[in-house]
Amino acid sequence: MFYWLTALSDGGDFFNLFRYITFRTGGAFMTALIFGFLFGPPLINVLRKRQGKGQPIREDGPEGHFVKAGTPTMGGLLIVGALLTSTLLWARLDNPFVWLVLFVTISFGLIGFADDYAKVSKQTISGVPGKLRLGLGFIIAGIAAYWATMYHPADLQNQLALPVFKDTLINLGFLFVPFATIVIVGSANAVNLTDGLDGLAIMPVMIAAGTLGAIAYAVGRVDFTEYLDVHYVAGTGEILVFVAGLIGGGLGFLWYNAPPAAVFMGDTGSLALGGALGAIAVATKHEIVLAIVGGLFVVEALSVIIQVLYFKRTGKRVFLMAPIHHHYEKKGWSEPQIVIRFWIISLILAVIGLATLKVR
Repeated sequence: MFYWLTALSDGGDFFNLFRYITFRTGGAFMTALIFGFLFGPPLINVLRKRQGKGQPIREDGPEGHFVKAGTPTMGGLLIVGALLTSTLLWARLDNPFVWLVLFVTISFGLIGFADDYAKVSKQTISGVPGKLRLGLGFIIAGIAAYWATMYHPADLQNQLALPVFKDTLINLGFLFVPFATIVIVGSANAVNLTDGLDGLAIMPVMIAAGTLGAIAYAVGRVDFTEYLDVHYVAGTGEILVFVAGLIGGGLGFLWYNAPPAAVFMGDTGSLALGGALGAIAVATKHEIVLAIVGGLFVVEALSVIIQVLYFKRTGKRVFLMAPIHHHYEKKGWSEPQIVIRFWIISLILAVIGLATLKVR
């Protein structure tokens, strides 16, 4: 919205600053951060009063989690509210990729909200039926995937770009939309599975988002794409403003989610943020890089898949408990140990992901 102030500029005054993505990125970050600090306490108080007993705790979960009983959930509302406000204020609203990412974020956030509401209102760990939640996710992601292809350059439409090898494109044809749909849905649910300890999911999400935001900015500039050997997708640079809002809102949320958490993110936040990561990756043609920078989420999801399949086949478990962060809890690791070590892994993976931009 503030971009429209450039109409008042003569080319060399204060209003000209609003033309620059970097300036508006800083504005989005500060707006989201302030939003989080201002609205965090009142939102938590409202959630605590409305939810009563808070998020239900799994009876078969780690013993240390029972002390968290009564902690309210749906804290993702704070993050989504912060990034939505900052994006609408600071991003160019004539950019289709901004609306694409917002569409996925809000839509998956609504699915998560319905799931959280069902859990707290019925005081059960079972919310919206899994098949319904997954079906809605595929519909939303399918729309977003098709939407993205409409705004990709003609030579990149329905193509799978490989990291490092710029000249190698795999033509998926009509299969690209289903592939991109799976990327978005998979990302949303992988982040959702990761959100099991105080602060565990939000920091890796911010790290992955920051990495993808830097990639989006580079992919949206011709000069950067030529130097970095990546494909040019006009307009994706504006996604950096959205990412700044996500990081600012994420930090505001982490202030209250740091152990011991005053509020949980809930599916409202985890599905929204995971979907956003997937949408950014599809928009920028960096789906495979998402699997690298979001490798922690991939491992968390795989641990559940492996556990379920192996148990059905043999009646035995590979992990003491899935997702894998619970496995380490069962092994005696403290919650802060797991969280901080997983953060470190996320940072390492982010560096590896960024390294794919430039190999010469």
